[in-house]
Amino acid sequence: METKLPPAFLQRMRALLGPAEFEAFVASYRKPRTHGLCVNTLKIAPDELARRLGLSLAPVPWCPEGFSCDEAAQPGKHPYHAAGLYYLQEPSAMAAAVLLDPQPGERVLDLCAAPGGKTTHLAQRMGDQGLLVANEIHPARVKALVVNLERFGVKNTLVLNESPDRLEARFAAFFDRILVDAPCSGEGMFRKDPDTIKEWDEKQLEPHARRQLAILRSAAAMLRPGGRLVYSTCTFAPEENERVIAQFLDEHPAFDLVAPPPAPHFAPGRPEWADGRPALARAMRLWPHRVRGEGHFLALLEKRPDAGEPEPEAEAAADSRRRMRPRPTGAVADAVALYRRFEGEALTRTVDGDFALVGAFLYRLPDDHDTLPDLGGLRIVRFGWPLGAVKKDRFEPGHVLALGLPGDAFRRRADFAADDPAVRAYLRGEPLTRAGEAGWTVVTVDGFPLGWGKQVGGQLKNHYPKGWRWPD
Repeated sequence: METKLPPAFLQRMRALLGPAEFEAFVASYRKPRTHGLCVNTLKIAPDELARRLGLSLAPVPWCPEGFSCDEAAQPGKHPYHAAGLYYLQEPSAMAAAVLLDPQPGERVLDLCAAPGGKTTHLAQRMGDQGLLVANEIHPARVKALVVNLERFGVKNTLVLNESPDRLEARFAAFFDRILVDAPCSGEGMFRKDPDTIKEWDEKQLEPHARRQLAILRSAAAMLRPGGRLVYSTCTFAPEENERVIAQFLDEHPAFDLVAPPPAPHFAPGRPEWADGRPALARAMRLWPHRVRGEGHFLALLEKRPDAGEPEPEAEAAADSRRRMRPRPTGAVADAVALYRRFEGEALTRTVDGDFALVGAFLYRLPDDHDTLPDLGGLRIVRFGWPLGAVKKDRFEPGHVLALGLPGDAFRRRADFAADDPAVRAYLRGEPLTRAGEAGWTVVTVDGFPLGWGKQVGGQLKNHYPKGWRWPD
């Protein structure tokens, strides 16, 4: 089905691209969009998932863990999606995490994180090691971010619901890498999401650009000397892309625009659409008439090692670490003891680390939580790995504990093949009739955890979260 584009948008794009390229650009909107999925390498290798799914998958050239797929196959309704083996993601959007290239053990910030596709991609690229801070300013959108992180089984993550300027005041020169997937006019998503066409207004491009530049300034202050930052949008507008980067570089002489690794499927930035400086060609553009994907813009920025940003005072940093380090006494110690009892009964392995209680919920804190600044007053949505709830004299495991461990970590398992009707019955919240040892039991699909059940007699009572359940 052809996408009906706004006349004012078409006029702008004709002027930018010239007649020949404009015709190829418009022709791409007469074709269906490309669907994709990004494999969760924390749980499964890409080639193994491709083999197990049995769908027609084509590798995404710029993302080793990415595939384009046929939407008719409905991969979002496969039990493997519920098990967190992949995230449904448009192929061009996969380029941002690949370009940022976060490493295990680093401190990484996703500043505009919802709904979580790029965040989960960053987490798996980090091997879920180090510290990933995922921030989303909109309270409603942050819920989707948390659900996607939980489905992926990510543990070493702090989720915040804050404005960039409030974070800037706490995290000066703190992060090794930062992703700014800036809110934008969404021109590159016209084919994917027709609603963005209705919302598009040429008069909003400049206000978008001012907001993007403000976010980028905050991110720059939070990046350590020698660190790297990726600025990305899903729009074609130069006002939101090359011109934002040009103004940022004027204001921040300690930053350089870095040339990305050779990528023949990407087009360079367009200096002539901004101030003409040749370095803007080091930015990257993904065009729907050149790749199997939608429109994106990416710029890789590096803060020079000699930038001289002040590090936090040693004494203040030490005080912050003391404040954040949990004290294994009182209620926390009692909760951990109940968890250890449950662990001995239900799991084959031990969860190590530091713990904290949030209400009645026991969390395993991120590995590097003691390097964080004082978080007092910030809106914290999730701090680490929620293991479950403490209820009087017992521990009740949470859904995320099941999704954060491999199938062989559980003493009792109810395993079903992906095409077994019992899997979909479980995902709908129905109890399952089966024999088994009494107690907490993890339900798995081809060995991959889906969630908890509790075996009582000849029935496995369903503990799949109500908000996650599949419709009838």
